[in-house]
Amino acid sequence: MPALLFDLDGTMLNSDPIHEAVFTELWMSRGLPTPEGFYIEQVHGRLNVDVFAEHLPNELDPQGLSEWKEAQFRDRLPSPYPETPGLTAFLDHAQAQGWQLAVVTNAMRLNAEAMLGAIGLRDRFEVIVIGEECSHGKPHPLPYLTAMKALGETSETCIAFEDSPSGMRAAAASGAYSIGVRSALTDDQLRAVGAKMTIQDFTDPTLPDILARIEGVAA
Repeated sequence: MPALLFDLDGTMLNSDPIHEAVFTELWMSRGLPTPEGFYIEQVHGRLNVDVFAEHLPNELDPQGLSEWKEAQFRDRLPSPYPETPGLTAFLDHAQAQGWQLAVVTNAMRLNAEAMLGAIGLRDRFEVIVIGEECSHGKPHPLPYLTAMKALGETSETCIAFEDSPSGMRAAAASGAYSIGVRSALTDDQLRAVGAKMTIQDFTDPTLPDILARIEGVAA
């Protein structure tokens, strides 16, 4: 029986504009260019410390800077906040079928808790895997493999939903059937980094057919 593994930012809610605004202010304060698309190309889906190591190599306290940046994000995150269309109904269907659920995110735990609370879905997930709490975050597959182990599942029974290049690479490398959510990237861009299929959101008319095929394999 399938288990569903969800990224958070950009997959369960579109909070990327808030992150982009904070990074734009941070980059400008450090004299770094912020051309159109810089957030998607340089930051999207990656751990902050990895981004800082590449773009701010002389930063004395990258972890402290990461914590400051994420505090800025939480301060700007409204609650309640809109979920990705169709998400709650999709979770209702999954839980009615007895499918297991997990969140797999590169967001720090305080952010993950804040986002799930803002969309009213914190109580749906017992398993929340945080990339920075693993020895490797995305794009390494370890966060997804950690979720599979916590659920007692194998990659053959797991479906991952992702929206970023980093996250999609992680999901695909874990062996999960990886579905891209087109919140920021196109179908071609998501398939290029490992997506088997893509959806616009959880109301996408292709989603039931995708799940029916996967259920047949998982059964």
